[in-house]
Amino acid sequence: MKLELPADKKLVHEMVVPIRWGDMDAMGHVNNTIYFRYMEIARLDWFFGMGLPADPQGEGPVIVNAFCNFIRQFEFPGDVLVRTYVGAMGRTSFDTFHEMLRTDDPGTVYANGGATVVWVDFPKQKSVPMSDQARALIEGAGHPPLLGR
Repeated sequence: MKLELPADKKLVHEMVVPIRWGDMDAMGHVNNTIYFRYMEIARLDWFFGMGLPADPQGEGPVIVNAFCNFIRQFEFPGDVLVRTYVGAMGRTSFDTFHEMLRTDDPGTVYANGGATVVWVDFPKQKSVPMSDQARALIEGAGHPPLLGR
């Protein structure tokens, strides 16, 4: 089963993640679990860059599902360009999507995926509506930062 990324999405963040030797498995390519790590690294960099880290004593984002389509194999050495997009926004949740490309092959998508994020009150363990400020930041007000790491 392949899940398609929606056409209606907005680019909100880009970053480069190095492929580490330890990311590979016995088959000589990046292990499938690491693709989820690349998406997590990009999502957290985006959240922290907006000043929206998870606050265990307050509110923040929680992933309630995630998927990845493995299109081509990543291999060491190299760098992965991760593009992060926002899709549908709800009152308490939003969809994120990612495309992963090699920086030395920027025209080829090697993998893509996404996750549904729910905004929660951590002490109460309940979903809550996002603040207007968080919503504006998440919807990508302004230009997407390219962090070039």
